[in-house]
Amino acid sequence: MSSKEMHKAVCSDCGAECEVPFVPDPSRPVYCRECWMKRRNQRRRY
Repeated sequence: MSSKEMHKAVCSDCGAECEVPFVPDPSRPVYCRECWMKRRNQRRRY
């Protein structure tokens, strides 16, 4: 099992510091796990 390199980021929704398994792109939003799950669940309702 290989572990992915984690990169520090700031959540675009709540402003919390988080780590993501990809290099954050400044032109795209990054979400912490909690905000990502909230947004994902909202999108699935439609």
